[in-house]
Amino acid sequence: MNKKNCFNYEFIKFTKNKFYNFKRKQILGILNKNLILEAYKSISRWKDYKPTPLIKLNKLSDHLKVNNVFYKDESKRFNLKSFKALGGAYAVQKISKGKKNLIVSTATAGNHGKSVAWGAKKIGIKCKIFISSNVSNDRSKAMKKLGADVIRIKGNYDSSLEECKKISKRYGWKIIQDVAWKNYELVPKLTMAGYSLIIKEISSQTNHYITHVFLQAGVGGMAAGLVAGIAKYFKRIPKIIIVEPENANCVMQSLNKGFIKKIRVRRESILQGMSCGEVSLVPWKILKNSVNNCVSISDRYVPKTIAMLAKKKLSKKKIIGGECSTPGIISLIGCYNNDSAKKELGINRNSNILLIGCEGDTDPYIYKKLLKIGEKKIF
Repeated sequence: MNKKNCFNYEFIKFTKNKFYNFKRKQILGILNKNLILEAYKSISRWKDYKPTPLIKLNKLSDHLKVNNVFYKDESKRFNLKSFKALGGAYAVQKISKGKKNLIVSTATAGNHGKSVAWGAKKIGIKCKIFISSNVSNDRSKAMKKLGADVIRIKGNYDSSLEECKKISKRYGWKIIQDVAWKNYELVPKLTMAGYSLIIKEISSQTNHYITHVFLQAGVGGMAAGLVAGIAKYFKRIPKIIIVEPENANCVMQSLNKGFIKKIRVRRESILQGMSCGEVSLVPWKILKNSVNNCVSISDRYVPKTIAMLAKKKLSKKKIIGGECSTPGIISLIGCYNNDSAKKELGINRNSNILLIGCEGDTDPYIYKKLLKIGEKKIF
């Protein structure tokens, strides 16, 4: 393998957040630390719970000449293969309060809906899931297999969410959404509290102080949940970098403006769960002052990165990482290859960098297709 060709990634855009002012108390006032602690206490008691692996990408860290690159492998999260298992299912548990006559609903690009369906099945209540025309049949089948009624509508994710709101209001269904809007903040906070457990686990899995964290953002729920986890569990605050698809960089554009900026996604990314046009309200309250930098990336490097994880080109272990697990790796290498960005981030031999492998092969067909494409690029 020619290392120069294998690691020739570039980012599309790199920006600095001029509003950065990380304050633990402020963050933990938005996502209350008691919510965070309660989520960990509850989820850690679920059947088959165990922390997901924190893997050293030793071959990548050697190439980048940094101390460590850690990869949190969420493909091992319960049987859902995604960090989303921590959010939607937990919110269903909290909102249902043991009631059996409830019907819950949600809109999803795949993994969140699967978590909600799983949570509903565990409790024994009905679940209605709205998906757009962009969601694959395999993801639809996976949710149906968990007992959910899946309703496909025309349009994109935003269209499915609007339909979910309208129909749920008509029939009195409880919406379990990871997106916040005016007068709808509790459920998104519960999902984010669930996600914060990832940082709790990491704080016990390594003695190294994390210096940099690259966080994927769609509507911002995972990123903000993990930032809140950092505020609660990390002694030292690392540099926090948000990563987005080039055509769906709503967090980057909002941080540049200083207010939530809704954008039109003119071309859907293959990073389906990240192809979002507007940052969610509660995550925005956290992210607007806690993020150091934003990076937008191209889809072009996704297949190769999937293959590099699977073929042990980044570590000693084979890693099954879905498309949305690749952005942290892509953006890190891109920043390393750009002298200005590397200097701005202060990446050096003492750096301990955290990446979130947020999903496994949650859609086996898409995974195999991208893996095959990627293999051709590295061999």
